[in-house]
Amino acid sequence: MDLKQIKQIIDLMKRSELSEFAVEEEGFKLKIRRGSNGQPMVSAVPKGSNTPFIPESNSLPPIPTPAPIQIAGPAVATEEPGIVYIKSPMVGTFYRSPSPESKAFVDVGAKIEENTLVCIIEAMKIMNEIQAEAKGTVLEILVENGQPVEYGQRLFKLKQG
Repeated sequence: MDLKQIKQIIDLMKRSELSEFAVEEEGFKLKIRRGSNGQPMVSAVPKGSNTPFIPESNSLPPIPTPAPIQIAGPAVATEEPGIVYIKSPMVGTFYRSPSPESKAFVDVGAKIEENTLVCIIEAMKIMNEIQAEAKGTVLEILVENGQPVEYGQRLFKLKQG
């Protein structure tokens, strides 16, 4: 296993919630585990050796500690009087309609209720229907169709009422 493959495994761990990875290949053992601080702890045993190899800190890219997830409150936040933002409840890909040929769930100027389906966010090949959770009129759509979105990212701007 070469350094490029190890970096790819670390990159995979960065993009997922994977906390431990181990592989054994032709007498070579590699184990990567997130420490309590979120940083990788790498140990490898080369062929014909019982002594673990721990690479220097600058030989592998650091794995950033993920930001803490905020659970308090709904996915709707108010910052301006009478204005509400519908925020993404997850990381994924934003879609305004159920298929490319279909009409968008909502457009600017649409009046919506708390349970109105406003978009779909695809995460890990699962289509998640997102409801408004607020009543109002759509003033602005803040994300382009097919664009990746982050947890808490603003998707729609609404005028309450």
